[in-house]
Amino acid sequence: MLNDHIPPEQHRQQAEGAREKAEDSRQDAEQGRGFTEKHRISAESARNDAEKFRRLAEEAREIRDQHREALETVREDQERLREAGEAARTAGEEARAAADAARHAAMDAVHATAEMLHATLEHMKVVEEMRRTLSDIQDVQKRDAN
Repeated sequence: MLNDHIPPEQHRQQAEGAREKAEDSRQDAEQGRGFTEKHRISAESARNDAEKFRRLAEEAREIRDQHREALETVREDQERLREAGEAARTAGEEARAAADAARHAAMDAVHATAEMLHATLEHMKVVEEMRRTLSDIQDVQKRDAN
């Protein structure tokens, strides 16, 4: 009975305004869900990229280990060649050149590993920033819901 003094036209306008606000809120919520889904897909893509870089770093470590083993083999060969004497000394020089190449290859592998780790770190930073953004979006949505 409190609203008996309000004309019916004003009731209709208030109801229409409430419906419009409800529709606007529904559209905002739908758009927020769309943004959240895009961020989730983006975060998943970043995680996949980080996993690829992790695998590449692991492969680089395996290659580095192989180079290290090859380098050790070359060093053992060099020792035997030095013990062989004058005739073997010429072969020893060639083996040292091969060892230099192996060391350079090992250093290249170390540099590649460092670059991969750096790239992985950068991707992890992106993923963390995206996680924060998603968290912020969720906080805003929670506040908007309340």
